[in-house]
Parts: sequence; structure tokens; C-alpha cells
Amino acid sequence: MRRLLMVLLFALATLGAMAANYKVERDILYRADDDYARKMCRIDVATFKGAKDAPVVVWFHGGGLTGGGKHIPHEIMRDGVVCVGVGYRFSPHVSVSQIIDDAACAIAWVMDNISKYGGSPDKIYLSGHSAGGYLVSMVGLEKSRLQRYGKDVDCVKGIIPFSGQMITHFEERRVRGMSDKLPLVDAMAPLYHVRGDAAPILLLTGDREREMLGRYEENAYMYRMLRLVGHKDVTLYEFDGYGHDMCLPGYPMLMRFVREHEQR
Repeated sequence: MRRLLMVLLFALATLGAMAANYKVERDILYRADDDYARKMCRIDVATFKGAKDAPVVVWFHGGGLTGGGKHIPHEIMRDGVVCVGVGYRFSPHVSVSQIIDDAACAIAWVMDNISKYGGSPDKIYLSGHSAGGYLVSMVGLEKSRLQRYGKDVDCVKGIIPFSGQMITHFEERRVRGMSDKLPLVDAMAPLYHVRGDAAPILLLTGDREREMLGRYEENAYMYRMLRLVGHKDVTLYEFDGYGHDMCLPGYPMLMRFVREHEQR
């Protein structure tokens, strides 16, 4: 036990040292439709000295589309990757569709501006936990979301949702008066937009017996449907023993995914 504790402390210290090499520019405005948008629609960009043409991870936080706050996990501030943490508006102040549009707007901003921070617009990876995983899945699969901003989402290098909702999000169902235990797949579900020509996808979930409301099974179905429509680069991982808060083992998988796809 003592040896394991020492290993964990060393790993945390190493991650902290890596993150210390990053400089973070905070609260950059990416849309200003109204006062609420000006408050919520902001991003943080973490970059490192000498960054040039670097891979970019765009991270969307969780919180059920009703709460949470933008942040950049220290665990991904490493390996020569520029990182972006996105804030967005919440339900019930705006609709779930408008929140998805915030995500698309933020990604379009990154495509247009990340080169100023040493990141490459041709090496963008979309990721996020829970509600954030839902947002990157919706934008990554429903092409019209980014087309509104004159962008092609298939130009991104990867989509990596952490325990993302693949059916219609429970907040959308709640607004419609539906139970969170009543499944629905319609135009507000990533599964509705499944297609074989999407960017590479890595699906990460917690243990099926510990996850939230069948989240593993949603992702397993997404994996199967993507394979059935001919997607050539989709992988599903289930982290045994972890529940919905499964980010800790997920971060190394995200970074390995980035490294492997940058070597191709």
C-alpha cells in the first residue's frame, strides 16, 4: 500500500510539473449575443512556450447541461498539446439545442484562432465529460451544427466523449416532461446522426454496473451502430470499478489516442 501511494504521489507531482509549464489565457469571449452569452460563452486556452502547429484538445465540462464550469484538466496539459476549456450557457436559460450551438460556435472559434496560441487548426480533438461528451458527440456527428459557421466537422482529428449521453439528453427529455429513465432517440440524440464517415471516435465509459442510467449500454450501442454503418476507426473502453466519474482512467486513454493519431 505504501509503495502504491508513493507511485500515485509521484505521478501527481509529475503531472503538476507538466501543467506548470503551461500558460493559461482565461475568459476569452467567443460569442456575445446577449448579456447571458457574454457571461457564459468564454474559453480558456492553455499553451506552452515554443508551441507551434501543436495538437489541440478542446474540453467541454459536465454538469447535466444545467451547471458546472469551464476548466482544463491538468492531466491533459502535457505531451505538447494545446488545451482549450469551454464554457457554455445552461438550461433552462436557453434550450438544449442552443447549448449545442454554443459548442459548435466555440469549436469554430478554435478553428479560426488557435494558431495564435501555437495550436494547429488541422489537429483538433473534441472531448468532454458527461454533458460535455454529449455536446462533442452531437457537433461531431450532426454536420449541420458546424456548417452554420462555415466549417466542416469532419476536419477534426478525433471525437472522444467521456461517459457521454448517446440518446436524447435527459435534460431535453425533462423539458419535454419525460422521465430520465424513459429512453428516446430523435434528432437531439447523437445516435440519430450516426454515420460511417465521421472523424475517428473513442468512446469511454465507467463500469456498466456503476454508471449513470445505462450510460455504458448507450455507448455500446453507438459503437455497434457506427461499425454497422462502416466507420473504420471507433473504439469503446469500459473502466471496471469506476462509475460515472470515470475521468481519471480516461485521461491517459485520451492522450494516447492523440499521440497515436498524430503518428499516422
